[in-house]
Amino acid sequence: MGSIREEMPLLARHEGKWKGTYTYVDAEGEVTDRHDSLLTCTLPVDGEHDYHQVNEYTWADGRTETRVFPGVYQGAGRCTFDTERLRGEFWELDDRVIYLNWIYKAEGEDLRLFELIHLSEDGTRRNRVWQWIRDGVCFQRTLINETKVG
Repeated sequence: MGSIREEMPLLARHEGKWKGTYTYVDAEGEVTDRHDSLLTCTLPVDGEHDYHQVNEYTWADGRTETRVFPGVYQGAGRCTFDTERLRGEFWELDDRVIYLNWIYKAEGEDLRLFELIHLSEDGTRRNRVWQWIRDGVCFQRTLINETKVG
């Protein structure tokens, strides 16, 4: 099995710091939440995880939240993550798009999330969309626009 860096070259291009905005919309397109973000993505060379992501969120009212997402490379271009809250996997679809799917463990299989991440050709911008599906129906989307800042 090759390394995650060799077998997932698009993911390797995502290494760095990304500043952006998360916008949540309901099924009718009404905004239900919006907050700023700073994500740090790394491919550590040592340790138990092959991928490591730290998400720092900030709301206009001053609230903050930090979430950590460690991933393990499974080979064949697939990476999994399993935290206290989430379980899922991701892989590259082509030279610009990564696909993720996951569940929130507290919700079980009834709630599934699907994400597409598109990286610009120059590697400085990315756009992401999550679809929140419960019992086969999309009830919410999260729209994320980010710029690489480090």
